Amino acid sequence: MSTWQKILLAIVIIGAINWGLIGFFQFDLVKALLGGISPIPPRIVYAIVGLSGLYCITLLFKPREEFEREGRVQHNP
Repeated sequence: MSTWQKILLAIVIIGAINWGLIGFFQFDLVKALLGGISPIPPRIVYAIVGLSGLYCITLLFKPREEFEREGRVQHNP
């Protein structure tokens, strides 16, 4: 997995944790940190998380052969 893909996956995971906080505790961490006066910063963060999620969908369909070509998959004996 490339560095870019790891960064995007980390953003998606952070977004998922935020949604978990919203679902379990009705606490929106992004809004609490960035909400302040303007609603624009949280919307930017939500957009980045959404775009990262869309890109990460492609990781589900990346052929195993492509990972093997990159030398990133170890073969099980």
